[in-house]
Amino acid sequence: MPTHEALATLMVMAAVSGWLNYRYLKLPMTIGVMVLSLVGSVILTVAGSFYIGPVNSARVAVETLVRSIDLHTVVMEGMLSFLLFAGALHVDVRLLANYRLQVLGLAVVGTLVSTFVVGYASSYVLNALGMDLPFIYCLAFGALISPTDPIAVLGVLKAAKVPRVVETAIAGESLFNDGVAVVVMTLLLTVISEGRNPSGHDILSLFAHEALGGIAYGAVLGLICFNMLKTIDDYQVEVLITVATVMGGYSLAHTLHVSGPLAMVVCGLVIGEFGRSEAMSDSTRQHLDTFWELLDTVLNAVLFLLIGLEAIVLNFSLPILVAGGVAIVITLAARFLTVGAPVALLSGWFRLPAGSAKVLTWCGVRGGVSVALALSLPPGPHAETVVLLTYVVVIFSILVQGLTVARVARGALGPAATADAGSAGHH
Repeated sequence: MPTHEALATLMVMAAVSGWLNYRYLKLPMTIGVMVLSLVGSVILTVAGSFYIGPVNSARVAVETLVRSIDLHTVVMEGMLSFLLFAGALHVDVRLLANYRLQVLGLAVVGTLVSTFVVGYASSYVLNALGMDLPFIYCLAFGALISPTDPIAVLGVLKAAKVPRVVETAIAGESLFNDGVAVVVMTLLLTVISEGRNPSGHDILSLFAHEALGGIAYGAVLGLICFNMLKTIDDYQVEVLITVATVMGGYSLAHTLHVSGPLAMVVCGLVIGEFGRSEAMSDSTRQHLDTFWELLDTVLNAVLFLLIGLEAIVLNFSLPILVAGGVAIVITLAARFLTVGAPVALLSGWFRLPAGSAKVLTWCGVRGGVSVALALSLPPGPHAETVVLLTYVVVIFSILVQGLTVARVARGALGPAATADAGSAGHH
């Protein structure tokens, strides 16, 4: 299917799904869109298997559409830069700076430890279930499923209305930990593709170049954009500058071999904190916020639509569904061990309200980034198993955790805390 036809079809489907959700389901938009596309995929798959003329034709058409789209490229090379920048724009940088070590610990140490916890546990369980998945693929599954998806998490936080300090900790961790996951996946893909184990020096140099280089590059990019914005007062040009910064900056990050996701997060933080307050008029600020909010909404709708539609091209079986159910338990347990337990045991250092450990554990929503990273594995039966396991965990994470995190937050933090957070507004 030609690219322009695929894009037009996706936009129409996303718009219709958004309308149906608003009129009938009343769910958060991204989750509602995914539910509708997922249910549609299941209905077409089941009904199409009976080869009913029009239904089968519709199934084939949707399957052709999904197969014509490289979800890994669409997410990692297209949407992610915009979504991370848009998400970082409204994070309270001063509050985040007060919790920088805590967020760094959760994003880096937590993700790395969780990778091994999930990897070893998955290897043991899958072998017990009779699935022969090499350990390196189990580690890859651990790496791609451990980071919380900033796109999904930020959407969930808007509805949960948790206290500002808890929101900042969760948002900060989710914005940074996927950059760590991408670096880990790069190392594991080297092992899988080339069959060689990187040395300790290779690992440290790659992490320093990709992660630290991405953070430094993002700060420089943000300062350049900030200084350009400061010299003019024209909201159309200023919005254009931010778009160019994201697109050009993300593209250049690949050339420089630094982490584009981390660069976009840092750049968004710089523009959000300093650009919005010191380099923009009220009119520009309002137009900029409206533009990025709309872009964020549209891209999220299309992304979650794609996640739901992806079910139509995946080959599920009962053993995979059982293994996926176990993988859900493993990932939640790993999230608690690497995030919830440290926050609870080191409450004096984390300085978060009582009950935050439960919220941080349950708010660890996985989304499109995990699916995209799974699809980056070299094609083959082992990669297919990882993709299917990832998909099961992601669907559970978005539908169950995403829809109940507000209730969990009220139960863990108390209704007064969440009510105060809601009335306080956002930065």
